[in-house]
Amino acid sequence: MAVPDDPVRYTDTVLVDDEQRFHRGDVLLHPDGRWTTSRGDEDVVETIDGRDRLITRSLQNWHTHLAMQLNARDFSDGYPLHRWLEEAIFPTEARLNPMYVETGARAAAAELLRTGCTFAADMYFHPEVTGSVLNDAGMRGLVGGPISDRALPSHDSAEAALRDLERLLATNDADDRVQYAIAAHSVYLCSDETLLKAGEVAERHDARIHIHVSETRKEVADCHARTGHYPVEHLHHLGVLNEGTVLAHASWVKKREIRMMAEAGSTAVHCPSSNMKLACGGTLSLPPYLEAGVNVRLGTDGAASSGSGLNLLAEARLASLVQRHDHWDATMMTAQQAFAMATQESQDWVTWNLDDIRMHPRGRSDNRHLANLVFNGADCLDVWVEGRALRRDGATLAIDERAAARALNEAVQSYYDGVE
Repeated sequence: MAVPDDPVRYTDTVLVDDEQRFHRGDVLLHPDGRWTTSRGDEDVVETIDGRDRLITRSLQNWHTHLAMQLNARDFSDGYPLHRWLEEAIFPTEARLNPMYVETGARAAAAELLRTGCTFAADMYFHPEVTGSVLNDAGMRGLVGGPISDRALPSHDSAEAALRDLERLLATNDADDRVQYAIAAHSVYLCSDETLLKAGEVAERHDARIHIHVSETRKEVADCHARTGHYPVEHLHHLGVLNEGTVLAHASWVKKREIRMMAEAGSTAVHCPSSNMKLACGGTLSLPPYLEAGVNVRLGTDGAASSGSGLNLLAEARLASLVQRHDHWDATMMTAQQAFAMATQESQDWVTWNLDDIRMHPRGRSDNRHLANLVFNGADCLDVWVEGRALRRDGATLAIDERAAARALNEAVQSYYDGVE
């Protein structure tokens, strides 16, 4: 896909930069992700009236199961995590095929774009299918191929899954928008041998590992009873807690485990809506992570386990509220801090509708924009990735939303028609 050479110009607008500082006037958004002030005489792809637009970096969703859009949003509502997995998710996923994954991933990508998100760190079966969907849509992704010793419908064994995944990992290029990773499910679905092999493959291909960790007290207690270590400690002991390892949930952890994450350069992903919907009894506690210097991101988990679907803006709001609530501290995780976490290291741009009633009042000198956006929400109007408009004026261009929704409903109906 050719990358445009020229920038797009927004006039009379408001832009929030990477340090959450506000800039007003005419700006250029460059294909390489930079922004500059416009003099008005540059060659541009398009000039857009920005009076009713707020320009920000795009959102980044660091823990997803995109094709779970196939599962209704109230799917197995009311189940605790392990019953949810054993009685609802694993039996359903046993009949997955590439066509179902493609349909679910495309609908998910459309939802991401509609809500201002251009990146997803995914873990789901048939990763090459999800990677292709994100690539075709012009989006970014860290797409993990699942590895586990059971509940693995795409392969006969974890070893077979790893062999197939190596082929994808070998295609990784630093300049690709979509990178592949190893999605080792968890310490309770992966044997020590499987985790060790996953670590060896990751090291051989300079790839990342994405894993659920310390999501529930039961997981923690079971791991300690079996190994004498808590889950993060166990990953460290096995040598798979490394720079770039993505630890989803990381709710029930010891402070020494958090220090291990910091020393390793791992990333922890705060997923409050999933933890709360599944009544895991706790969510990631931010203060010790920040004190240790751990890189913390936000993730929505899958549509079947998240009350907010793939809306990372809603997840940022909930993350802010739950941190304040849990720590009895109204100063924690301000809207500005929550938005910074949600957009950290984004290379892309989105615009939000300042004419949306939820963005009013604008406040003195527009000082309420981020608070309104995080706590109230707003319609996403434009999405720009590498100079390409994936969404313009509130309509997604990269994916036909209606066709994606129709295909999703047809796939779900087809699935249930085939269930005896």
